[in-house]
Amino acid sequence: MGKDECKTMLDALNKVTACYRHLVSALGSTSDSQNLREELKKTRKKAQELAVANRTKLTALLKDKNISKDDRAEYERLWVLFSSSMELLEVDMKRSLEIGQDFPLKVPTRHLIQTGMTGSTTTVAARAMSVQNMKYEADANIDTTDLKELETEIEKVDQMMEEMEMKVQVAPWAVEAKQEAGAELKSTVSVGNSSVGVISICEEEPKETVEGETDLMKVFAGIIFTAVLLIAGILGYLVINL
Repeated sequence: MGKDECKTMLDALNKVTACYRHLVSALGSTSDSQNLREELKKTRKKAQELAVANRTKLTALLKDKNISKDDRAEYERLWVLFSSSMELLEVDMKRSLEIGQDFPLKVPTRHLIQTGMTGSTTTVAARAMSVQNMKYEADANIDTTDLKELETEIEKVDQMMEEMEMKVQVAPWAVEAKQEAGAELKSTVSVGNSSVGVISICEEEPKETVEGETDLMKVFAGIIFTAVLLIAGILGYLVINL
């Protein structure tokens, strides 16, 4: 029961951090807006709440001396995955701070960049918050006031990661993976339940195009080969008769 609960909590954290990374990639682009800044704020706070819940649960389980060797190995594996997710969250939070400082919305200091990203990020934020529709608050200064909160939250995340290393001694290199790298991307996961679904859609579209082009090339090559054989046969027949 404990392992299933930990996996569910970790999956939730991974989904939110993946959505947060997606939102950060829109900062400073033509998709940047006040709504995006609010979506980033709510998503990262959700991620931090899930991080605290994961840390509390896993720390208690790993400190339990009565668990079996197999269970401990599984909890250590989940701990390493959790630590990796936290590192990615911290990196994205720092990137969000830097870009947010470079591209203030209220008093623009530079033009937004045409990165190729278009449309609203509301769907991604709603998936992270597990809601159907996002509700926005009218805060015209969110792009400046939120940066101060973000700086404080980055320090808290960094402090939490240091405390994690002190409380639980798990060597990442000693933990064995149970599946091949990228195996989760090959699994059939529904789009609505996981951020992996979003990645899968993005990757499948060009794949279909490439396969279509490959099939067309094969047909074209076959036609050329058949034509060459036919011409060779005709020339051979003419040479023999002459």
